Amino acid sequence: MPGPTTAVRRRLGRPTLALALPSLALALLALGCSSGGSSAAGDPPGAAGQEPAPGGDDTSGFWVDPDSPAARQVREWAESGRSADAETVRRIADRPLAFWAPGHGDPGPEVRRVTEAATADDRTAVLVAYNIPHRDCGQYSEGGAASDAAYREWIDAVADGIGDAEAVVVLEPDALPHTLDGCTAPMYVEDRYTLLAEAVDRLAEQPGTRVYLDAGNPDWVTDVGRLAEALRASGVERAAGFALNVANFQTTERSTAYGRELSGLLDGAHFVIDTSRNGNGPWEEGGDERWCNPPDRALGTPPTTETDDPLVDAYLWVKRPGESDGECRGGPEAGRWWPEYALGLAERATR
Repeated sequence: MPGPTTAVRRRLGRPTLALALPSLALALLALGCSSGGSSAAGDPPGAAGQEPAPGGDDTSGFWVDPDSPAARQVREWAESGRSADAETVRRIADRPLAFWAPGHGDPGPEVRRVTEAATADDRTAVLVAYNIPHRDCGQYSEGGAASDAAYREWIDAVADGIGDAEAVVVLEPDALPHTLDGCTAPMYVEDRYTLLAEAVDRLAEQPGTRVYLDAGNPDWVTDVGRLAEALRASGVERAAGFALNVANFQTTERSTAYGRELSGLLDGAHFVIDTSRNGNGPWEEGGDERWCNPPDRALGTPPTTETDDPLVDAYLWVKRPGESDGECRGGPEAGRWWPEYALGLAERATR
């Protein structure tokens, strides 16, 4: 009987995913309640005093972190008497959330901790590599490796930390679209493509790793021809595909249509979509920063490899719901946990 990791591996494939893939549905039906068997999000917990198992009703095959900020918030609010809010935030805590590899120091130990835990649970880890030099053009998430050499060492440490584990890596959110919107200085553009291509190759050396190059979202780069050229220069043909809507709010339908158009220029490349916060679609107000902690948003489709589209390998929660986009609209610095924003996302979720 295939375990969750086996089912995910079959669905995602590597490296080009061009062949017809077996359905995950039969494997999940055979697995039944293999993920630990707590109640669905929003339902009351089990017996009094019994903590539901991490993962809840998740059957995606991706790893659920039992000590994520959302999981810690659930425990804190449950202990302080905010039981209803704790159960609501469990809609985040019980889902697979991507782990963003630390950008400072050696990321290897933390990556290894995550991938070893996922392997022990017979699940696939979802990771994000986000440390490209000149990252985010000096905006809310500025930073990145100090040099090309430092970045290569960092990617090497991430790859070593993954080892032989089953992992999906979303490579460098925003890095490639920023070369097309004028944000990245022209002197760094070709160098960035080289670093991304090298990172694809290094990560893909790991036998269980599938790499998806970030390609922005349909509200960002409208010239898909230029985007396709940049993806080719960055090694997408040697990756599992590309990723869309990371940390954004574009609908799944629009992201899929955009991805299919882009795929048509890339010999049928597959892609994944970040659905973590797109339940209510994008905010239509807010000007140039409408992407930054917009109000009244909602969780989107939970992570799954069952997308009903042969080109869409998975819906993932790459941006961890409840973590700030930056110091806008009352939010903490980028990446910091924001309990009340998380609660709002979960309260407005429809599934």
